[in-house]
Amino acid sequence: MKNSIFTNLYAGSSKIRQSMLCLPLFLGLMTMTVMANEADNRQVLNLSNPQRNHVLTEMRALLAGTQHILAALAKDDMAAVAEQAQTLGFNMKHKAENPLHDVLPKEFMQLGMSMHKDFDQIAADITSMKDPKHTLQQLNATMGKCVACHEIYQIQVSGLDSPKR
Repeated sequence: MKNSIFTNLYAGSSKIRQSMLCLPLFLGLMTMTVMANEADNRQVLNLSNPQRNHVLTEMRALLAGTQHILAALAKDDMAAVAEQAQTLGFNMKHKAENPLHDVLPKEFMQLGMSMHKDFDQIAADITSMKDPKHTLQQLNATMGKCVACHEIYQIQVSGLDSPKR
């Protein structure tokens, strides 16, 4: 008897089945609409295309270097951790702070400089302490600065030299 009730309910109600199939789609569209309507209140950094590329190249280098540090930590290779952290410190090649000093906001510059200082400190501490857990805590704090920066700022290409479409 129970089977026949469920069978009849399932077979006799194609509109209910269609509605149930459409529900996830409807909820997904509603979520996307709400997200699209949220204002992006981050501070806009209007940069030329070369300036934008310079900043993004540094960000990618910091991200890749952090991944290399994590990989070295996973292998207990403290020498590689120290070496990689040092390359991300104040002596990092192509730091955005140098050529863009007069273009970027002071707070953005301070955040970037503090990250380079963090990596120098990680390199120094890993050499003296050789404590992977301490290094992970330091790396966590440094990555928090990445998150904060991306929550505060957005980069837009200034209209003067934006790419032609």
